[in-house]
Amino acid sequence: MLGKEQVKEIREAIEAGQRALESLEIAQESLQSAGNWGIFDMLGGGFFSTMIKHSKIEDSQSALEEAKYHLGRLRDELRDIEVPLDLRMDVNGFLTFADFFFDGLIADWMVQSRITDAREQVDDAIQKVQMIMSDLKHWEQNLLLEDRRND
Repeated sequence: MLGKEQVKEIREAIEAGQRALESLEIAQESLQSAGNWGIFDMLGGGFFSTMIKHSKIEDSQSALEEAKYHLGRLRDELRDIEVPLDLRMDVNGFLTFADFFFDGLIADWMVQSRITDAREQVDDAIQKVQMIMSDLKHWEQNLLLEDRRND
């Protein structure tokens, strides 16, 4: 692949990665808020804290869906330049159901555990994407310098 074509592909990957990071950061904030409301809920917050917690979980799910889309684009762009990417994220909908209908300490604890797991996965994904983005930007700079030398 020619240098200019590589730079184009790298820039497309950087754009997809940036959009994925933005979505992941929104999910991270929503999960942090859901976790805080979850603690309050476990301490006896009641119906309204459960509702707010699940609203934050839904916000994070929307952001994660958007992040998955952009991570898929990033994965495709990285394939174009032969760089692998494997990230998985999941938020389990059954626990939302269980929390509303079996509202008790055990269900709240299960939801809180899933929120914590999801936050850890999002944090890990953010870290991986940031590392890939750093490598891509470095690679792009090297290619641009090489092109200038060859002109």
